[in-house]
Amino acid sequence: MSLQSLQSYLCERSGWKDPKWLFSCCLKTGIPYEICFTKFMSSSLNQPLCFGSDCIKANAQSCGECIQVAEKCGWCTDTDFLKQGESKSARCDELQSLITKGCTKAKIENPRGSTSINKNKAVTNRKKDMVEKLKADQITQIQPQKLTLNLRSGEAQTFKLKFKRAEDYPIDLYYLMDLSFSMKDDLENVKNLGTDLMREMKEVTSDFKIGFGSFVEKTVMPYISTTPARLLNPCTSTNNDTCTSPFSYKNVLKLTENGEEFNSLVSKQQISGNLDSPEGGFDAIMQVAVCGDAIGWRNVTRLLVFSTDAGFHFAGDGKLGGIVLPNDGKCHLENNMYTMSHYYDYPSIAHLVQKLSDNNIQTIFAVTEEFQPVYKELKNLIPKSAVGTLSSNSSNVIKLIIDSYNSLSSEVILENGKLPEGVSITYKSICKNGWVGTGENGRKCSNISIGDEVSFEIAIKSEKCPPQGKSETITIKPLGFTENVEIVLNFICECECSKDGKPLSEMCHNGNGTFECGACRCNEGRIGRLCECSTDEVRTDDLDANCRKDNGTGICSNNGDCVCGTCECKKRENPEERYSGKFCECDNFNCDRSSNKLCGGHGRCECRVCICDANYTGSACDCSLDTSTCLAANKQICNGRGTCECGVCKCTNPKFQGPTCEICPTCPGVCAEHKDCVQCRAFDTGEKKDTCERDCSYFNLIRVKDRDKLPQPADQSYPLSHCKERDANDCWFYYTYAVRNHTEREVYVVDTLECPAGPDIIPIVAGVVAGIVLIGLALLLIWKLLMIIHDRREFAKFEKEKMNAKWDTGVNPIYKSAVTTVFNPKYEGK
Repeated sequence: MSLQSLQSYLCERSGWKDPKWLFSCCLKTGIPYEICFTKFMSSSLNQPLCFGSDCIKANAQSCGECIQVAEKCGWCTDTDFLKQGESKSARCDELQSLITKGCTKAKIENPRGSTSINKNKAVTNRKKDMVEKLKADQITQIQPQKLTLNLRSGEAQTFKLKFKRAEDYPIDLYYLMDLSFSMKDDLENVKNLGTDLMREMKEVTSDFKIGFGSFVEKTVMPYISTTPARLLNPCTSTNNDTCTSPFSYKNVLKLTENGEEFNSLVSKQQISGNLDSPEGGFDAIMQVAVCGDAIGWRNVTRLLVFSTDAGFHFAGDGKLGGIVLPNDGKCHLENNMYTMSHYYDYPSIAHLVQKLSDNNIQTIFAVTEEFQPVYKELKNLIPKSAVGTLSSNSSNVIKLIIDSYNSLSSEVILENGKLPEGVSITYKSICKNGWVGTGENGRKCSNISIGDEVSFEIAIKSEKCPPQGKSETITIKPLGFTENVEIVLNFICECECSKDGKPLSEMCHNGNGTFECGACRCNEGRIGRLCECSTDEVRTDDLDANCRKDNGTGICSNNGDCVCGTCECKKRENPEERYSGKFCECDNFNCDRSSNKLCGGHGRCECRVCICDANYTGSACDCSLDTSTCLAANKQICNGRGTCECGVCKCTNPKFQGPTCEICPTCPGVCAEHKDCVQCRAFDTGEKKDTCERDCSYFNLIRVKDRDKLPQPADQSYPLSHCKERDANDCWFYYTYAVRNHTEREVYVVDTLECPAGPDIIPIVAGVVAGIVLIGLALLLIWKLLMIIHDRREFAKFEKEKMNAKWDTGVNPIYKSAVTTVFNPKYEGK
């Protein structure tokens, strides 16, 4: 795969726009592109190929610092772990890397986080028709209620929350109504709301309370007219209407179970008036939310019905009336009247969201059709709120409230309090019918009916320890519900071994540090592996001289820093590569390579020299001592015609070649090689007849009667060759040649020759004569055929010329005919 094609592939698969760093990394490591890419994709999360380990990069000087880098980091407490030239920070590395470097698992400090449940009261199975009625504080809808999490940096702790919507859960409903003049006809329909709503809500819960409040506008110009007459009666005089004086917010009725009292008090309310169209409803909502005692809120489901036919003022609008102080979000009710409307600006939407959420209030906006778009946008900003369309005279208010309540209560949304710095939280919801939500959808479940149970998987992770490692407490609660889950966060900022540390230890250069977790943690102003140096002594010529191998080399061989007269070697980007030695003169990555592998992949690199594995030798451990690859088919090393060097045959006979010296292009075969000796010993003939005893006694000769008696290859456990050769008399003889036990040679030979019979003369002569006669006849026939063809061609040519001949037929000019013809002019043909 080329560089260009690999780059294109990388971009297509991963969407990276600039993967050039990977290629430069591969070039540095010398790994082929395909292998480099595969290694990176499979291990980049655990063993960064080029960027190095985060654990090493952090340069941690203690176990506590190390475990805060990432959850994959561990600290080796073995006092003998560091090699000469390595700094304390080399103790902090990924677990597998520490083990590879020689640190045993028992010596690795790697604390893990944990989760424990402190309060786990089961959710309540409550029925509306139960004889025994439970109080609100006796009902549990979320489980567990309290947990303790021990968090290590980078490691998430996951736990499960269960939520079950209880049946017959108590409800508090506060009806907040706009009493500006345009709501006059609506007030008439609300006067009987108490008993009617009580009756309808009995179908939902047996424990229901209702309250009433009203609002108009801030009592300053330009929101109302401040003339004395208009302050007494802000309604227009043309309609002869009597209105009450304008006010900002009035708590008419505290939450009560008495519907008749609600009807009675509401019936006494009068319409008021203001000048501008938007109303001061946000002031009223804020007071309803924060004045819990005055309103009478219980720790149950809290509903706020906001009824109006107009828009709203919000933060900043108070400047029109000269009001610049931001709303303080506190209760300012005196005699159930909001008394600071002229002093504090309207609250902002975000401020309202916070106070409504803090007080677990769910809001229902009952507004007319004209203002539906405005309040729907507002609903999107206020969690656990609903918008209903109010008829022009509020006649449908009860149905609106029931429908909105069912909509709100069918959805559960989790929210958490403010998280400590560096702490994050993720949600995963497991809702009805197995529906799973993640991300922002992981916080909520919808379409929950009474008695349904849903669950949430919550993961909390810390990226760093807080100052002084103090514990923090956060809460998670379902919006609109009073119950919450308390979570205590403990942070793992130090290792267990630090508890056994020895302050002012003699092992740390006369007590200049605390010896803990196998290393010295130096006191302030001291540095070095053993705290042997003061920060004032770090850069002196005398100390630097101790870091030079000789006068001709750089400080720490240019591979490290001189700290307190001792070399601390630099760290490499690849965590598997490192410098070492007193002067950082050694490394484990600059040894000889073979097949683009360090030490051929059969050894380890120590101080730029390969230490080979067993059965390997050579500067790059590329020479194998195993001779199995040199065995020929006859089980001899290099066929007995060479030596085995580094697992490869070196043929000593120049005629032989091949991986096991078995190929000889110029050599006769086995059969031709032994033909003369077999012929002389078996039949006393051939070229070696006179020297047979001297040259051909190297094998055992065994005679057999016919070819069927010869040994067959399938019956033997050693190589066997079948041979068929011809002697000077053109007679064939058959034999086999084999080497038994690598040394004993034996030949089986058929003791009778197969000689061809003599030729039969008569058939040969007859055949020759017959052939000559047939050939002569054939030649005559061919000659005759050719002559006939030639004659026919000549005759056809003559005929053609004859047809083309033309004779001259012209008249002789001196010729006169003897005949004279006379015509009678009088003859008329009768």
